[in-house]
Amino acid sequence: MAYSEETASFIAGLISRARKAQEKYEMATQEQVDDLVTRIAWSGVKPDFAKKIAEFCTEETRMGITEHKYAKLMTKVKGALRDMQGCQSVGIVEENKERGFIKIAKPMGVVGALVPCTIPEASPFVKVISALKGRNAIILAPHPRSKKTNKMAVDQMRTVLKAQGYPEDLVIGIEEVSIEMSEALMAQCDIILATGGGGLVKAAYSSGTPAQGVGAGNTVCIIDETADVSDATDKIIKSKTFDDATSCSTENSIVIQEDVYDDVIESFTSKSGYLISSEEKVKLQAAMWEDGHLSKHIVCQSAQSIAKLAGIDIPAGKNLLLVEEDGIGADHPFSGEKLSPVSAVYKWKNFQDAINLVNNITTYSGPGHSCGIHTTNDDRIKELGQKARVSRVVIRQGQCLVNSGSWTSSVPMSTTLGCGSWGGNSVSENVTWKHLVNYTWVFYEIPSTEPTDEELFGAIMNE
Repeated sequence: MAYSEETASFIAGLISRARKAQEKYEMATQEQVDDLVTRIAWSGVKPDFAKKIAEFCTEETRMGITEHKYAKLMTKVKGALRDMQGCQSVGIVEENKERGFIKIAKPMGVVGALVPCTIPEASPFVKVISALKGRNAIILAPHPRSKKTNKMAVDQMRTVLKAQGYPEDLVIGIEEVSIEMSEALMAQCDIILATGGGGLVKAAYSSGTPAQGVGAGNTVCIIDETADVSDATDKIIKSKTFDDATSCSTENSIVIQEDVYDDVIESFTSKSGYLISSEEKVKLQAAMWEDGHLSKHIVCQSAQSIAKLAGIDIPAGKNLLLVEEDGIGADHPFSGEKLSPVSAVYKWKNFQDAINLVNNITTYSGPGHSCGIHTTNDDRIKELGQKARVSRVVIRQGQCLVNSGSWTSSVPMSTTLGCGSWGGNSVSENVTWKHLVNYTWVFYEIPSTEPTDEELFGAIMNE
């Protein structure tokens, strides 16, 4: 990492402020911590403020849909709070006299949080209450495209801190952010909470500082011949078009059993889906990728806007573009992550072919992230769960509405989704407040638990 002494000094000043605030907050009781995180969460979901920041975020980033950003706040912030309520994060959290240990929760210190421009309205609040739950301070480094939205969120939370008598510097936002500043923050904080693009997360893991990060998303969804086709296409459309696909969890590829392929496509197109012709596919590909990279002009834009940019006429009311594909890799860019309401569609015959498509597509783009399936065959669900190299398998649900947590699943609410070693991450689960706490283990002497050789090796000893 290369950054100037001036940048390093500026970040060091922020770290110093945050550390002084955290040292005072470290003395907080569980009751005080829980009261504070509840107040911070409420400040983000108060209807007037939530509407204001959702509208402002849409205007600033020029991405997504205001109503959907409001919905994210109502779900992700409330959900993250619900998941941590009643959980012990201060002092002794477990004591086992039989096994002779005590487990004590302690803060990590100063969290350096990287906030993506795809979820800048809810992510600051989720990250902050997660950090504060563990009695940490946090510094938020936003994407430059959403820096004013981040400031609005930070100002709201600092107002709560001041009103409750806590140091405002428990929450600090970098207002004029740059790559240099983000790198300096990652080098100097105690723990990195990284949500963003692959390059950013890789930098987090290469910083020398402990990091919790995410992998790239490129979700694949299977539809088999036992599925309720109308229900499946309804849920996929709702998921893939939510907030114009700002989520990394949207169905980028849909792999369909050949016997129901035509029925599924007809179901999509009878609703708000539009099947791109082979001639239109050439135009769309040229508009969506520039020098092998997604064009910034199509990221998180509506299907209508993308089609217009590509010179394709699509009927009014169509908000999902479907592109037939039969290849995977750089020569078939529609097989990768698209960050737009555009899905590749594939055909398969045998279920092993479907599993191979999942693994091959995610290996190319989005390793370890997630996949889904619409089926009523429980054996296939279990087989997919065992064979897919992903951290999440979602059954008969919209991917982007579930992968980061939902009211109708047991998925932990989070805006940071670990993808395991497949995606170059240290965890294969949703990152929550539990990943921002240190533990001290106290061990007492107990009676010997040494087993006999017979107990350990059994019949093997007589072979």
